[in-house]
Amino acid sequence: MQATLLSILGLALLGTLHAQDSIPVQTDFQQDKLTGRWYSIGLASNSNWFKEKKHLMKMCTTIISSTTEGNLDVTSTYPKGDQCVTRNSLYIKTEQPGRFTYTSPRWGSKNNVYVVDTNYEEYALVATKISKSTGSSTMVLLYSRTKELSPERLEMFTQFSKDQGLTDDEILILPPTGEAQSTGM
Repeated sequence: MQATLLSILGLALLGTLHAQDSIPVQTDFQQDKLTGRWYSIGLASNSNWFKEKKHLMKMCTTIISSTTEGNLDVTSTYPKGDQCVTRNSLYIKTEQPGRFTYTSPRWGSKNNVYVVDTNYEEYALVATKISKSTGSSTMVLLYSRTKELSPERLEMFTQFSKDQGLTDDEILILPPTGEAQSTGM
């Protein structure tokens, strides 16, 4: 009896731990509404490259478009030194709307990408679980249709990042770039 009770408690605990590890996906995800131009407002990560490059990072522009196969073509342009660099990624749809996979040809990492929350017209919160041979990491991105977001949206991003186990040092509100740069930041 006692062994059975311990087994049940163990399974319940295992289920709870697994549930904490899962990332929610936008309810009734509508991929066509996610397409278009976005600005990266916030970035959080516990990866080594983020810790090393955090002080150099600035806001970038991302264009999301759907492919004929129903995947997402994601093109990000960001400043690097005195030039702009463009990166293309193909997010492959999964059986769960709002969840995609991506394999980085540069790093060989396997990425599970989740559109966590969006209202499509103002912001999108996207989380990525990254697996490499050297270990795994988490990345959270906050996109905006404009170069600024309300303090409430920034707080939502910060809190979600912390809920994913990221610390204050691993969370960054990206400084803007270009002529529309705000002096109030």
